[in-house]
Amino acid sequence: MSDRMQELIESPRVAPSILSADFAKLGAQVEEVMDAGARVIHFDVMDGRFVPPITIGPLVLASIAEQVHSAGGVVDVHLMIAEPDRHIEAFAEAGADSITFHEEATPHAHRTLAAVRELGCLAGVAINPGTPVEAVRELRGMADIVLCMTVNPGWGGQSFIATSPDKVERLAPLVGDARIEVDGGVDPGTAGSLAAAGARLLVAGSAVFGADDPAAAYTEIAAAADAA
Repeated sequence: MSDRMQELIESPRVAPSILSADFAKLGAQVEEVMDAGARVIHFDVMDGRFVPPITIGPLVLASIAEQVHSAGGVVDVHLMIAEPDRHIEAFAEAGADSITFHEEATPHAHRTLAAVRELGCLAGVAINPGTPVEAVRELRGMADIVLCMTVNPGWGGQSFIATSPDKVERLAPLVGDARIEVDGGVDPGTAGSLAAAGARLLVAGSAVFGADDPAAAYTEIAAAADAA
C-alpha cells in the first residue's frame, strides 16, 4: 500500500492518532473518523526505553489494518522505540504503509531507512524538539517523510511548543521531496500555522479522540489546515 500512501500525502492531510482513542471501541472510532474523511491513521508505538510509556505493537496494528485499507486509507506507524531496526519487519508484516523511526534512536539512520523501503513501506525519520533540523541534512533523498515533533515524545495531550512553526520552516529546505509531518499539540488553533510553515501531514490525537464528537473535531482541524 505504499503507492496509496504516496498518493495520499501529495495533498495536506490530518492524521488522527489512535494513541488517544478509546481502545474498548477502537474499530468504531477508526470508522468514525474515516467516515468523516480521514485517510491516514497514525499509529504511535512506545517501548518504555526510548520514551517512558509503553503503548501498542504489531498485534493491534494487524487488528485495524484491513479495516483501514478496505476504506481506502493507510496506516502511518511512528516508532518511538530504541533499536528500531529490530522491529520494522514485524510492523511491515502487520500492515504498516509507512514506518517512521527517530533519528536519535539509532546510529544507522541510512541503513534503517533503506530497510524500511525494502519492506515496501514509505520510510520516515523523526526528530525531537531539542534536535537541530540539520540532523536530517545527510538523509536527504533517503526519507519519504520527515517528522518534526512539536511536543516532546511520550505522552498525548501535551502543550504545543510555540516555536514549532519556525522549526518547520527551517526544516523545509533540507528535506528535498520528503513530506514534513508534525506530531503533538495539533488542534484548530495550531494547524493553520503549521501548514503555512510547510507541514503536509498533521497528526492530531487528543484533539480528535478526546473530543465529544471525534468526526467533527477532525473536520475542524482539517479545515483549519486547509487539508483533507
